[in-house]
Amino acid sequence: MTAVTDEPFPERLTRQIEFLVEIDKLKGILRRSYVLDASRLENTAEHSWHLAMMALVLAEHADAPADPTTVLKMLVVHDLVEIDAGDTFVYDTAGAATKDAREAAAADRIFALLPADQGAELRRLWEEFDTGHSPEARFARSLDRLMPLLHNVAAEGRSWQEHGINPDQVRDRNAVIADGSAQLWAYARALIDTAERNGFFP
Repeated sequence: MTAVTDEPFPERLTRQIEFLVEIDKLKGILRRSYVLDASRLENTAEHSWHLAMMALVLAEHADAPADPTTVLKMLVVHDLVEIDAGDTFVYDTAGAATKDAREAAAADRIFALLPADQGAELRRLWEEFDTGHSPEARFARSLDRLMPLLHNVAAEGRSWQEHGINPDQVRDRNAVIADGSAQLWAYARALIDTAERNGFFP
């Protein structure tokens, strides 16, 4: 896009505004999870906002001390690449094979829209989340996996049923929650067990 105004403003501000307008596209990226009342699919921007709220509310359950501001930053940045790469369903093995390359190319384009210093900082946060090496990244990744479980249980397994997902797949793909929070993983396992007992899987 071009500058929002015809008036001259510093290039830095113009690039920042253009980036902020560009990431509005995240609102149009649909995920496989339904919103909690199961009336429609959730979009990625909604997902990122809800994760940020989870980080504020659940910070005390991180296993290792994690800077909450860094966790918040990661959670609002980590899915920006879906503007170009799309949402890769966590159970899509074929999509997973090309996910890293698609998302790296998206990161190259999207973070380059910003002034160099800001683009580099957001890119670093995105990469840190992706690798999961820091306590902040591990906790952020735990939240990222827990939220879809909450959605699926509230929607009585609608997405799991539509995609033929079984309880063992869900346990396996979400075990990463334990890397950031043993307490949240215990809760997640209980959610999966409850869903299985209630017939929420195909």
